[in-house]
Amino acid sequence: MNVALRDALSHAGVTRDELARIVGVDPKTVDRWLGSDMRAPHAGTRARVASALGVSAEMLWPRAVRAAIKTGADREIVSAYPYRNACPPTVWSSLLDGAQRDVFFAGYTSYFLWQEQPRAAERLRAKAAAGCRIRFLLGDPESEVTRRREQVEDAVLSVSTRIRITLEQLRKLGPLPGLEARFSDGHISLSVFAFDGEALVTPHIADQLGHESPMLHLRRLQADGLYDRFMQHAETLWAGGRPVPDVGGGS
Repeated sequence: MNVALRDALSHAGVTRDELARIVGVDPKTVDRWLGSDMRAPHAGTRARVASALGVSAEMLWPRAVRAAIKTGADREIVSAYPYRNACPPTVWSSLLDGAQRDVFFAGYTSYFLWQEQPRAAERLRAKAAAGCRIRFLLGDPESEVTRRREQVEDAVLSVSTRIRITLEQLRKLGPLPGLEARFSDGHISLSVFAFDGEALVTPHIADQLGHESPMLHLRRLQADGLYDRFMQHAETLWAGGRPVPDVGGGS
């Protein structure tokens, strides 16, 4: 029997039928909850029951609540997507618009930004004007790594063309303090897009394009966790990158 739930009902002066009506379930469902502390409702229902009885959900169903709380390294994973384009555009928008200190696009082309985010250039310009650091780590369109990737992808819109489109968009922003771009070939198979303490990370699969590869949404919650490990990769490549001429005004 769920003694905690029974006692909470008694102390609150709420009957089993009244609780069922408040929470929006059948009275027999409440009976099942009372019959075993292993029978726990979904998180939303647990919260409504706890609110109705004036107690915490953890007190009523401690095992279920503890099981729902991530405690390992995976607690930094906000969401996982089998394809990058399965991530709603609003996630990108909210991360970009919410960043105040640092925006870091360490994608080999970052071409999708200009296609999928309305007024991307205008929004980046506003970010820089507000003091946000904006960095782009791009592949070199003239490098051998880029040439080999083009052969692998065999796409109509080549890797070098996608990089040049991003470079053109960045140069259109003008001499913008806080905006900086560098070339690197080390992230051809892994893209990291960081916004203050959150990041979207895409490991590229075989010959598939970026939007066809899986993606993780990470939020920094601990030192040397998943977020820090991926950011260390991106920052190391940035430190060894080659400055892109005629982009921004430095940081």
